[in-house]
Amino acid sequence: MAVTGGGPPRGGGAGPVAPGRGPRTRGWPGGLRDYALEMRGSVRDAERGPLLVVAGLIVIWIVFQALDDKFLSPRNLSNLSVDIVGTGLVAVGIVFVLLIREIDLSVGSVSGLAGAAFAVLNVNLGMPEWLAVIVAVAAGMAVGAFHGVFFAWLGVPAFVVTLAGLLIWNGLTLDLLGASGTINIDEEGLVASLTSRHFDDDVAAYAVAALGTAGYFLAARRKRARHRAAGMPYRPTGEIGLRTGLLAVLAFAAAHTLNRFQGLPLALLIFLVVLVVSDYVLRRTRYGRRVYALGGGVEAARRAGISVERVRVAMFMVSGTLAAIGGLFVASGLTSASPTTARAAGSGMLLINAIAAAVIGGTSLFGGRGSPWSVLLGVLVIQSIASGMGLLGVEDAVQFMITGGVLLAAVAADALSRRAAARRGRP
Repeated sequence: MAVTGGGPPRGGGAGPVAPGRGPRTRGWPGGLRDYALEMRGSVRDAERGPLLVVAGLIVIWIVFQALDDKFLSPRNLSNLSVDIVGTGLVAVGIVFVLLIREIDLSVGSVSGLAGAAFAVLNVNLGMPEWLAVIVAVAAGMAVGAFHGVFFAWLGVPAFVVTLAGLLIWNGLTLDLLGASGTINIDEEGLVASLTSRHFDDDVAAYAVAALGTAGYFLAARRKRARHRAAGMPYRPTGEIGLRTGLLAVLAFAAAHTLNRFQGLPLALLIFLVVLVVSDYVLRRTRYGRRVYALGGGVEAARRAGISVERVRVAMFMVSGTLAAIGGLFVASGLTSASPTTARAAGSGMLLINAIAAAVIGGTSLFGGRGSPWSVLLGVLVIQSIASGMGLLGVEDAVQFMITGGVLLAAVAADALSRRAAARRGRP
């Protein structure tokens, strides 16, 4: 007998299936057949699931490898895995805000402010690096709280609040950096090591791959048992095994590639930990369910007893905190604090790339759908385009236009998907 029904928004992993296309539970063959039908339906309905993003990423990699055989080299892929972290962390914060149907336009400026604050405190004033890092991250959290209070308690639209913040914090950053506009940080210091440190022992990368695969399998089995006991839709054992096998192949292939260069980057490990923790908070805690509920509708959330104002302030605090952390990683990669280049924290491109990474990965601009894991695929797409064009010597202007086109296509696909769902009477 088929088991069908709805569930929380999907964003990857072993999430519930879409209404009307639930997996069969009588064994391996039926589960695989229905899973294939589900995936085909997703493509037909223009729902941007992980499958479509992965397909697009594969096409991008094939094209750039054909144009330059260095693109898929272990060195370039290892550098790519580090380059995605700064933007990826900022994008994770964007996801939290998008889930409640809002936007934070200040994240680029907040990231630049954090980098500048760290550089001034450590380099100019001699504060210990660890303390300067804490102050910089705390500043990002305070800025997020400031935005959240104006939006949630005073009723100023988030677009206006964060747009004003973009200008205010960018101006403060320029003032902190002074006439030179750039402060170089210690290349051997704590912050610089965030992107330069690698675990060169092969065991480290393979251990992370094994832990990730095992963690996914156990989480999927636990969710299956819980849904089955509650009479909710659940995935068959064969499908869980297939998904785990595919994940294992990808994870160990990535580990092997990283080990062929310098090993597992510290930056990538930190990014993966942030994704795991963020996803757990949103999907496995009561607070996370409140976030998704608020994204589904403010009045409904109020009637359910959710403190809308507190949740909103908290989401902007998360966004500001992760923007500050991402800014430190960007400064680490450049070994300087500067808002004047396209790659620097505080630049407009960091904001655009972060939003693009979240949306391309599958987080809806209309709220209520998405997950932190969507950022991983989205930022890989964005950074792969930048990396490939960098190898080919393409000008920044062309990169900007292509990134903008990809973002527009992702938003258009999201809008078309919602329109199609509305015509079918689905939420």
